[in-house]
Amino acid sequence: MLKVEGINVYYDAIHAVRQVSLDVDDGEIVTLIGANGAGKSTILRTISGLLRSGAGNIYFMNESIRAMPPHKIVERGLAQVPEGRRIFLRMTVEDNLEMGAYTQKSDGIRGDLERVYTLFPRLKERRKQVAGTLSGGEQQMLAMGRGLMSRPKLLMLDEPSMGLAPILVEQIFSTITEMNREGTTILLVEQNAQMALSIAAKAYVLETGRVAMQGDARELAVNEDVKKAYLGH
Repeated sequence: MLKVEGINVYYDAIHAVRQVSLDVDDGEIVTLIGANGAGKSTILRTISGLLRSGAGNIYFMNESIRAMPPHKIVERGLAQVPEGRRIFLRMTVEDNLEMGAYTQKSDGIRGDLERVYTLFPRLKERRKQVAGTLSGGEQQMLAMGRGLMSRPKLLMLDEPSMGLAPILVEQIFSTITEMNREGTTILLVEQNAQMALSIAAKAYVLETGRVAMQGDARELAVNEDVKKAYLGH
């Protein structure tokens, strides 16, 4: 479904991503783990078209999207839920969700809303509430729900558990698994490596902009180097 081949990304003179290649198959949950500054979010932003790679290529559904504008990438079925949620704070919950459906025909939006409300019942309870008054966990649910409103074939999630209490982290990860079970392929960037590896099929470990390790997520979860560096063992 997604194939990234040898991308390089610079921030002025800083070489942030170095010859990174990865792939995501239809129906998978794939995770990128690594320390802060390893290049995880930069990779997602490059796939989304918000940053440009100085080399390599990016294919989605066998089509190169490397030079494609971000809105066209969303129209093709690849959406991103950004780090920090980035919801519209002064708009209601339902207005935020409808903004996520801007690429869709209006006759299907009601059904999409009901799907999101089934996954996140709390959002249905608060659908007329101004988004800026939601709790952190509710705002994360809203950001994920807004991403789903574009009907993505592949949804990229950037740090969905950031700043959340442990019980909410478990709830968010349970919902990610449910979204995947319902047919959405997931590319997950996550600081909570233990949780990410527990739900993913495949994982890439990033260090200073490079892929240091890759493979089956469960095998990486018991790898001594990964356990020492990222799992607190």
